[in-house]
This record gives sequence, C-alpha cells and structure tokens, in this order.
Amino acid sequence: MLVVAAAVMRDGRVLAQQRAFPPEAAGRWELPGGRVEPGESAADAVIRECREELAVDVVPGDQLGPDIPLPGGATLRVHVARLAWPEATPSPVEHAALRWVSRRELAELDWLDPDRVVLPHLHALLAAHEDRRAGG
Repeated sequence: MLVVAAAVMRDGRVLAQQRAFPPEAAGRWELPGGRVEPGESAADAVIRECREELAVDVVPGDQLGPDIPLPGGATLRVHVARLAWPEATPSPVEHAALRWVSRRELAELDWLDPDRVVLPHLHALLAAHEDRRAGG
C-alpha cells in the first residue's frame, strides 16, 4: 500500500499539522497526507488528502527524498506541493493545529517517526529556497 504526504511550501516555509488522535500520536506533528486509493495516482491522492485535511487545493510536484517503509508493509512517499491559490488559508479539519515552519524551526517540533526521515530533505529544500531569495 502506498501512503502519500505533501510538503506544502509557501514563502520559504512548510506546512505541518499536529495530530489530535489517536492518543499515542496526539500532539505530534506530521505532513498532510494519507493512503492512495485503488485506481488513484499518487498526485491525485496528494490533492484529495489536502482537500480533506486542509480544505485547500494544492499542486503536487516532485517527490522529496526516498520512499519510506512504514510498519505493516506500507510505503510513504512525500511530494513537494504548493497551494493552488497562494492566498488560500489552510484549515486544520482533522488536526489540532497547523503551523508554517521555517528551516530553523523544523527541529523544534515533535514529528511522527516516518516524517522524521524526510526532515533532512525538507531542511535542504528550505535552505535552497533561502539561498535563492538571498540571491545566492
């Protein structure tokens, strides 16, 4: 089974969401996403999951980092994404909170273990964005 997640980027930050449930994950942070449904592409699943979890449309892009093995034989694949409408405001439909996180703030959050695997790739992506904005 394939599970997708979206590294939704805006203004040099990535969107993180805080779990409300189940109890063992409540309070921890993750990227939005979920299972790819039968007959659905990974990109379509990213779009659907962001609509369901954030109430916004996204435009999925390239894969970020490697496929990540999950317990039970599933695989997590993270895609970079951007808001389809930059002025849109994501809402925490299924989560306790949302937060736009800078490169320097990534380490401050208590991420779920699978999301921790992609943090170095997120860090590099955000650093590259900072370099471009600085003209370097």
